[in-house]
Amino acid sequence: MSILSFSNLGQSYGDYDVFLGLNASIPNDGKIGLVGPNGIGKTTLLRILAGLDTPSSGGVHLAQGTRVGYLRQEAMDAFAERENTVHTEMLSVFADLRAQEARLHELQEQMAQGDTSDELLAEYDEVHHSFELAGGYEYEVRIRQVLQGLGFSKSELDLPLRMLSGGQKTRALLARLLLEHPNLLILDEPTNHLDFAAVEWLEGMLQTWDGALLIVSHDRYFLDRVVNRIWEMSRNGMEEYRGNYSAYVQQRQERWERREQEFEAIREKFLRELDFVKRNIARDATKDQAQGRLTRLIREVRVVEQGGLHLLLNQNWGKVMEQVEISSHKWGWMDTEQAIKNLRSPVERPPRLNMHLKPTLRSGNLVLRTSHRGECAALIGPNGTGKTTFLRTLMGELEPLAGQIRLGASLKIGYFAQAHEKLDPNKTVLDTLIDHKFMLIGPARSYLAQYLFRGEDVYKPVHLLSGGERGRLALALLALEDANFLLLDEPTNHLDIPAQEALQVVLENFQGTILLVSHDRPSFPAPMPSLLRPAPAPLNRPNKPPPNSAPRFAANRATTARAKTKHANAPKPWPTPKPRSTAWNKSWPSWSQTWPRPARRRRSTRCNGWARRTRIHNRRWSRPWKRGPSWLRLERHLVR
Repeated sequence: MSILSFSNLGQSYGDYDVFLGLNASIPNDGKIGLVGPNGIGKTTLLRILAGLDTPSSGGVHLAQGTRVGYLRQEAMDAFAERENTVHTEMLSVFADLRAQEARLHELQEQMAQGDTSDELLAEYDEVHHSFELAGGYEYEVRIRQVLQGLGFSKSELDLPLRMLSGGQKTRALLARLLLEHPNLLILDEPTNHLDFAAVEWLEGMLQTWDGALLIVSHDRYFLDRVVNRIWEMSRNGMEEYRGNYSAYVQQRQERWERREQEFEAIREKFLRELDFVKRNIARDATKDQAQGRLTRLIREVRVVEQGGLHLLLNQNWGKVMEQVEISSHKWGWMDTEQAIKNLRSPVERPPRLNMHLKPTLRSGNLVLRTSHRGECAALIGPNGTGKTTFLRTLMGELEPLAGQIRLGASLKIGYFAQAHEKLDPNKTVLDTLIDHKFMLIGPARSYLAQYLFRGEDVYKPVHLLSGGERGRLALALLALEDANFLLLDEPTNHLDIPAQEALQVVLENFQGTILLVSHDRPSFPAPMPSLLRPAPAPLNRPNKPPPNSAPRFAANRATTARAKTKHANAPKPWPTPKPRSTAWNKSWPSWSQTWPRPARRRRSTRCNGWARRTRIHNRRWSRPWKRGPSWLRLERHLVR
């Protein structure tokens, strides 16, 4: 039984169609992962299914009594009008249970005062039974487990909601949804603001979830462990795949290959029919047969052009005519041949991000105290330990409370902010690029096309971009800075999986130094030389370190040691031979032995003048004592 279904669903903004004609359903126990490139409309679809937006076409049917919970991608305004603390906000989920608990206390006080009437005892028994079945003795434990699993410490439970950061608000909203336990839980990028421990805890929580799940995530390992079905959104619509993300990748490749084969087979069939028409259209005996085949061929080619290959293969002509409007304009065989050549394959592979990071200057060997030139270090740690604050301190945006910062020579720092605060929401994508670095419109559009901003996308305002599109725009601006020291704060947040893979390859080939903050498991470049883990101890002054004090950052250089050992054990190249001396003041026997004799040319069998001169020339230059100055040749002749 389906808990939610939608048919012919579409959403448009003016002349721009986000998606059209989507059809799918969610079963009661379905765990579905929604994937697709950035900007395809995944968040728009989730908002429609959650009831926050109205579709332009089609409809959504929700089963009666179904409760829907929705976690938005950015939760900055989630608790805008609430003055609760984190703990009191979680308690508000169990308002009915707390009311029953208060009623039980009142009944207990009445019984303690001596009221033991049958009506009082019956009411107490009924309220107590309902309170126990609803988990009245467990909700405090559940609140503590969920908040602790999502990374909230005890000191953060009393923080007001308005004092939380964007990531903390997202985690608080996720905690509330998990405690509410709706029948359908819709999550938009739930792992963006979670550390490794919180992601693993959430995976275990969702694996045992007894309701329906619809998740948008670009963490392939998270999808592998949680979902059992994949919806793929593309410009051609939506397709469904059975299994987790790894199974989806394999099935998608098989579908692509099968559709390529079907397309080639249909195209060859069209060409064979056209060849028959061309050979027989002019003959009186076969003219009618050729004309009939041409009419059928034109109709089939137009169906493939307008509706796709699946209409021609899977449906009868009655249903095809209902979906496709065939023009009354007549084609000749030449028009038909050109249309067959222009047919495009139905397989549209996702576009790839074309990014290049090349430093223009070479920095000094020592970049930071714990980082050297060409090294890539990952700054890891639980939420709230100050990773972003540390990067902003290195950038000079914040003054350190203690100690000092010493950067290496010839450093040019490039900073990727987690929330993209420097992007003006009122500017377009093209204006943002030109303001960052002046370009003509043509080269600017070509550069943005490498980051998948094509056509009218360059004129979109920044506030209308999705999270992944803002991330790609920030990467495009970062690549123009030609920095040799990159500070990357969650660079893979909101990026789709192909963009993450492209970014990982770029970071692996980067010739400068990288300090990376990321909670995405596959985003670390390989090999990872060092891991920096922020410790809760305060910073110490470098001039007077206290005795037996732990350093602020403990560097794990196991990978570096293995790399050095591998380099030391590598086979050494052959030594370069020393050039032989050609000094004339050496004794002639040793000189004659070390002089490289040229290979004698093959003598010709023809006894003409040219062959005779060649033999004399070779014989002269094959004798070492004939070389050198005249006085040396005379001395050698006398010795002999």
